[in-house]
Amino acid sequence: MTARVPLERVFRFFEDARNLEKITPPWLNFRIVDPDGIRMRQGAEIEYVIRWMGLPMKWKTVISEYDPPTKFVDEQSRGPYSLWRHTHTFEETSAGVVIRDCVEYRLPWSIFGRLAHALLVRRQLHEIFRYRQETIARILQR
Repeated sequence: MTARVPLERVFRFFEDARNLEKITPPWLNFRIVDPDGIRMRQGAEIEYVIRWMGLPMKWKTVISEYDPPTKFVDEQSRGPYSLWRHTHTFEETSAGVVIRDCVEYRLPWSIFGRLAHALLVRRQLHEIFRYRQETIARILQR
């Protein structure tokens, strides 16, 4: 996705953890446990709760890399995945700021996890990130 706003503004939007609720689809009921107590930096922890298929799930991520205004990485320390590593990069170009998400993930439960991925999780992740792109574009273009 490309945003035609200054790189610093884009990064400020992403480093404010409260914006996660704004860019997550409503059907996940995403709620940060302490949105005002988070200062984005390497080692920062973000705890939240989602509702997946009606079931509440606690999730905690840690900012493992923080390189403003071009990159940060969050990694799950507790949650539904056996691996979750989300790299956010921001690159200023002549067309605007290019925002990239790279997610490495793995589900637990061996064969059952692979089946859940094939039947449901892959599609839902695509929907979540499509929603994020549309919402971020709308918010940043204001």
